[in-house]
Amino acid sequence: MRLILLGPPGSGKGTQAQRLVQRYGIVQLSTGDMLRAAVAAQTPIGLKAKDIMAAGGLVPDEVVVGIIADRIEQPDAANGFILDGFPRTVPQAEALDVLLKKKQMNLDAVIELKVNEGVLLERVERRAAETRARGEAVRADDTPEVLTKRLASYREQTEPLVHYYSDHRRLATVDGMMSVEEVTEEISRILAAVGASGTSRAAKKASAAKRGPKAGKKAGKKAAKTTAKAAAKTTAKAGAKKAAKAGVAKKAAKAAPKKAAKAASKAKKAGKSAKKAAKKGAEHAVAAASKASKGARKTAGKAAKKQRKAKSRA
Repeated sequence: MRLILLGPPGSGKGTQAQRLVQRYGIVQLSTGDMLRAAVAAQTPIGLKAKDIMAAGGLVPDEVVVGIIADRIEQPDAANGFILDGFPRTVPQAEALDVLLKKKQMNLDAVIELKVNEGVLLERVERRAAETRARGEAVRADDTPEVLTKRLASYREQTEPLVHYYSDHRRLATVDGMMSVEEVTEEISRILAAVGASGTSRAAKKASAAKRGPKAGKKAGKKAAKTTAKAAAKTTAKAGAKKAAKAGVAKKAAKAAPKKAAKAASKAKKAGKSAKKAAKKGAEHAVAAASKASKGARKTAGKAAKKQRKAKSRA
């Protein structure tokens, strides 16, 4: 995980950097500390910086970048780092980009702690007043006047970095006026979203591949690409089958109530037809019986009449 924290003096960068160091097992790299360590170790770049500082000059960007280049190669920076105090200007940010590109590394995130400068000045004034009330001396660098100058310097030199990293789509802004805990959680959420740990692992693999044979590197890339394509194709087919099955089941589920309703309607109609037929059959049967009864009575009447006539003749 490789990070840069941006923010004016008093924004809480130091506090959040220490929390990130403890949580992710990375190192905080301060340009001042790195310069002093390089000078003490008498490295070539450290000796160069020593001569410049001894002459009262400002250490140029290329020397600082050279010291950073040596430092991030050390074992304790293998899991990542937080840059503290660098870059301070856009040219330094551009130089850092070139350095990281050469080393096959990427910045995972640049996090800006945005604060209200008016509130920061009020805090310093209140802290200074409380210190005086206790009869203690106020630190020379902890006064509203000093903070005002430092804020002006930040706006002039460092604030353009916000626009630089925003244009490069690396910037994430956090409300630094929240509580320390809330700021920490918001930073953790951002890092989880960008997948910082995964990016670092990918960078390490790329670096290892670079050190291997070129042919192996090409073969590895080709194999990875082929595997990815095959996996994507298999996933797509499986997804299409599932979708088709789901579609058929959905259609069947939709059609079932309609089919049941039609069958019930047909059965109802058939029942009505059967009822009508039975009623008509009964009516016909009654009519037929009535007709037969009338015919029988008529025939019996005729027979009786014939018998009476026959008796009369006798």
